[in-house]
Amino acid sequence: QVHLVESGGGLVQAGGSLRLSCAASGRTFRTYTMGWFRQAPGKEREFVASISGSGGNTAYADSVKGRFTISRDNTKNTVYLQMYSLKAEDTAVYYCAANCYLMPTGWGATDWGQGTQVTVSS
Repeated sequence: QVHLVESGGGLVQAGGSLRLSCAASGRTFRTYTMGWFRQAPGKEREFVASISGSGGNTAYADSVKGRFTISRDNTKNTVYLQMYSLKAEDTAVYYCAANCYLMPTGWGATDWGQGTQVTVSS
C-alpha cells in the first residue's frame, strides 16, 4: 500500500493559479501511474489527470485540458498538479491517487490520499 500526503490547497480567486503536491511513500514510486481526482460538494469523485511512471504519458479530463498540468519528480517521490486559470467550478477536494488504471467506465486507482481542499472564489 502506498501512503500519499497532499498539500498546496487553499483559497484562490477565479483566474488565479495554484500548485498541488503529493508526497508518496515507497521505493517503487517510479513504477506507479499517479493521478489526481476531485470531488465537488454533492457530486461524485471525478478524474482530473494522470501521469505514467516515467512521466512520458499524461492524460487529462476535458474540463481541465489546457489549464492544468500534471508532473512528477521521481527523485522526490512527488507528483504535482499545476492549475492555471482557475474557475469557480474547479472548487473541490482534490485527491492524489497511486496505481491509477483506465477502465471502460473511466479512471480508477488503488491507493488514495486524504485530499486537499481547493476553493475558487468568483
